[in-house]
Amino acid sequence: MRDIFGNPFRPVAFSPSWRTSTAIAIASQMYESRDFSAMPILADALQDAGCDNANVLDHCRSPGPHVRGCWVVDLVLGKE
Repeated sequence: MRDIFGNPFRPVAFSPSWRTSTAIAIASQMYESRDFSAMPILADALQDAGCDNANVLDHCRSPGPHVRGCWVVDLVLGKE
């Protein structure tokens, strides 16, 4: 459930500046292929874009499981 909804007690303020072309490309590929093995790479891309939010980065680097509807991927792709 946390992969889809995140932590309801710690909402994340996601900065639009973190939506770089690299982050969007990685998130799009994972979303379309349903292969979320690149989540740690997405964390690196978000960190390179200035993301310092521990909830976002830790979620991306966690072993998962990650599924379509992952709250971080959806935030990167601008899905609500």
